[in-house]
Amino acid sequence: MTRRRQPKSPLFAEEDPQLGLFEHTEEQTSESTEDTHAELEAIRDRLPAKLRFGTSSWTFPGWAGLVYRQRYANQRAFLRDSLREYAQHPLMRTVGVDRGYYAPVPREELAAYSKQLPDGFRAAMKVWQRVTMPGYPRHPRYGADAGKENPSFLDPELFAEAVHEPARAGFGRHMGPWIVEIAPSPSPLDPSWFAAKLDAFLGAAPKDFPFAVELRDRKLLTPQYVSTLQKHGASHVFNYWSRMPRIADQMRVNGLIEASPLVARLLLPPGQRYADLKEAYAPFDRVVAPQPEMRQDVVRLVRAALERNLECYVLVNNKAEGSSPLTVRALAELLVD
Repeated sequence: MTRRRQPKSPLFAEEDPQLGLFEHTEEQTSESTEDTHAELEAIRDRLPAKLRFGTSSWTFPGWAGLVYRQRYANQRAFLRDSLREYAQHPLMRTVGVDRGYYAPVPREELAAYSKQLPDGFRAAMKVWQRVTMPGYPRHPRYGADAGKENPSFLDPELFAEAVHEPARAGFGRHMGPWIVEIAPSPSPLDPSWFAAKLDAFLGAAPKDFPFAVELRDRKLLTPQYVSTLQKHGASHVFNYWSRMPRIADQMRVNGLIEASPLVARLLLPPGQRYADLKEAYAPFDRVVAPQPEMRQDVVRLVRAALERNLECYVLVNNKAEGSSPLTVRALAELLVD
């Protein structure tokens, strides 16, 4: 794929085309944006109360007119304050705090996020990779650890101290599920060993917030894995990911649609690379490659969860189709159709 040329955003400061959404603080009130907002509210009012749509993150200037209608003084202000406006979007009732995967988010920053969110809003936060990565990839950024096993893999004490406690103290009233993303290992994992490690982790970790486990290796999707989730009331993340079975196939695994909340994460189409789509789809302001099969699978999954009276989180990445907010709208329209 070739990267398409990024047009200037109507919210970009003319003197600095790299800073989207920035310059003033007054709201844009064009008739078209007001009409769109009313349409979204009408869709929202027909959605089930237990369903939460959201995106994997929120700081994308290309979402001007889709999510963001006001201007920000500068890029720093946008990164600091835009969560408040994101949470005002009629369809967004959750968000993924994906930055937690790379390092635990400090308590003070989580408290600042919390102040921007309305009552009842819940976020799904990724657990730090030092806890969820079985081994370090052979990549220079991991330094001397590259290619080695991770001795802290699924360490409940490290999770409790470095990850859970700052979130509980600074963000507790807005916490939804922890996303435990099990990254691919540099060397093959024994599925039984993994299930036993997961069992020990879920048994010892703090229980304040629910756990949702996301596999990136289909070989780990075993009956022992399912039994471990059931034992601890943890959820399986139904992910749309290049190297996992399609969501419809994951639904056929007995026992996965049981725990609440049910979590779906729509990330990357089959056979695609994250970096390639990031380049091709930026600035994420339109659907580039619709995935009708994915959409139908998600609708069936959500309906199955709601029939079981489960709370349901659906988190969408820009790389699924090109623009998370537009994918969310398409899914919402299918569900109310």
